Amino acid sequence: MLPRSCQQQRAAGLPAAPGRPRRGGGGPHRARLKGGTGGAVEAQRAGAGRDRTLGSALPSGAKMGCFTFIKVMMILFNLAIFLSGGTLLGVGIWVKVDGESFLKIFGTLSSSILQVVNVAYLLIVIGAILLVIGFLGCYGAQKESKCLLMMFFSVVLIIFIAEVAAAVVALIFTGLAETLLTGLVTPLLKEKYGVDQTFTEIWNVTMTEVHCCGLNNYTDFNNSVFYATHQGYYPRQCCGMEDTGNCTSTVAAEMNVQGCFKQILEEIRTNAGVAGGVAAGIAALEIASMAVSMYLYCRLDEK
Repeated sequence: MLPRSCQQQRAAGLPAAPGRPRRGGGGPHRARLKGGTGGAVEAQRAGAGRDRTLGSALPSGAKMGCFTFIKVMMILFNLAIFLSGGTLLGVGIWVKVDGESFLKIFGTLSSSILQVVNVAYLLIVIGAILLVIGFLGCYGAQKESKCLLMMFFSVVLIIFIAEVAAAVVALIFTGLAETLLTGLVTPLLKEKYGVDQTFTEIWNVTMTEVHCCGLNNYTDFNNSVFYATHQGYYPRQCCGMEDTGNCTSTVAAEMNVQGCFKQILEEIRTNAGVAGGVAAGIAALEIASMAVSMYLYCRLDEK
């Protein structure tokens, strides 16, 4: 019931006196405003929550994608190394078993420095090392094995250090390298040249292509099996003879044909840019492979 004064004012058509607004007043318009404001706040809160969720999920997904990509590249790269090692190992065994057929096919490549030593054993050793490295890297990345990855890193690091040490010795102590090779190769020349058919053929082709004689000069054949069985004659290459003939010490001294070691050094110095580029490329690959293996090793701790 309204107070009597209010009833009298309404009956007289007068406006009601201003008073305290009723609780919950404002009608449907105020309800719409309140509902719209609340919905906007809730939408903003939901959007912020989605942003926080996406912000925390994207870096993790990006990291996993990078990890997977590097893992796949590691597997493919080491698979190629493994296959290359198997190829070199097979070629080394082929040279060891049937060296004559190898020389007939690749005779034009005989001026390489590799033919100063036994090519078969060198290829077998290099192929075996590449097989081990390729297996450790490929299988370790595939199985995500920390042990195999660390072994891969250690083997590559040891090879890298050995290569750097060998390069320093070769550049700074060339005379020492010549002395070491003389001590190793000269006895082989005296014992095997003219006896071992494959060894003799390799040296004959090398001396013919490089235009050299022995490792140092013709005196490497003094007191050798070949010198004894050929009545004191030297190989024809020591006298610069293209056809058959008797190479005596007098003619050899007059011709003064240089040893193969010096000739090979001259070829290396002439192609120093190519050799340096190849060495730098190999070193870069080794450093990259070590970095990738260590990255995978460290990421496995976070998984």
